[in-house]
Amino acid sequence: MDDYRRAVEADGFAVVPDVVPPDVTDRLTEAVEPLLVGLTRVQGGVRDVLGRVPAVRELAGSDLLRRWVEPILGADCVAVNATLFDKADGRNWKVPYHQDVTVRLRERREVPGFGPWWEKAGVPHVWPPAEVIEQMLAVRIHLDDCGPDNGPLRVIPGSHRSGILPSPEIDARRDRGPEVACPIGRGGLVVMRPLLLHASSPADRPQRRRVVHIEYAVPNLPGGLEWHERVRPETEVPGYK
Repeated sequence: MDDYRRAVEADGFAVVPDVVPPDVTDRLTEAVEPLLVGLTRVQGGVRDVLGRVPAVRELAGSDLLRRWVEPILGADCVAVNATLFDKADGRNWKVPYHQDVTVRLRERREVPGFGPWWEKAGVPHVWPPAEVIEQMLAVRIHLDDCGPDNGPLRVIPGSHRSGILPSPEIDARRDRGPEVACPIGRGGLVVMRPLLLHASSPADRPQRRRVVHIEYAVPNLPGGLEWHERVRPETEVPGYK
């Protein structure tokens, strides 16, 4: 665990194979698959999965995942958002290098450093100060094998330590590299800091590449702001120990 913690802090990510057992992966896949029916070619993901899929919510609060989050964020951290991605034949999209710099909150409040604000599907979104994002961690649970030909996540190690970067600086940092691809088997995790520069290419050999991306954060925000979702630890979640 010490090596894992050092990798996340120094490089901004870690690839952890064989974490989620096959029966749990099967259950999670069955639970999220209805959300993917009818996605168009340009829709690669589904938002608000934490609130819409009880199986994702249970897994987010389980020790199975939190044992990889708490050493970085502390025992009081909470899951605050989840997104479902599906790269497949017919939805073989790409994502350029970027950072994840927005959060979903319960209501808008004028707090220094938070802004601009906007709403998406009735939920307030905002750019928070960098220090808020720096206290977050994302866990990507792979529901399918993702080899080097299937558009795996690509990252620039250490780029999370540069704060929030404007677009020209993202391009410059990308060009300096080095770039690392993160192939991973079914049931494995890619754990990453949101400010880590990351991207993915279209798959050379398109197959299903379903990923549940769960974001964790420290529980409290300044100025009375609150997370839109807050999933705390669950001590007894059947099948998720």
